[in-house]
Amino acid sequence: MLPGRLDLTWIVLIGLALATVLVPSLVTRPLLGNALLLTFAALKGRRIVLDFLDLRAAPALWRGLVSAWVVIVLLFAWSVSAVVALI
Repeated sequence: MLPGRLDLTWIVLIGLALATVLVPSLVTRPLLGNALLLTFAALKGRRIVLDFLDLRAAPALWRGLVSAWVVIVLLFAWSVSAVVALI
């Protein structure tokens, strides 16, 4: 029996959560570690929005707007962490 899309999303989300736990102990540079953690968070957010909120079947405009919102939040959070790390 092949896993469905939601099952595959659960597996990806669990893998990304485990990777999120492992990153701080494996990456010693704060800016790179923050970028990785925020990238994992953006990937998790996009998977949740597309599969659990069923935006995958929505028009391309909505998918683009929500994906742009996730990227804007990611860039804002990373820029704040970069400023804090440089101060």
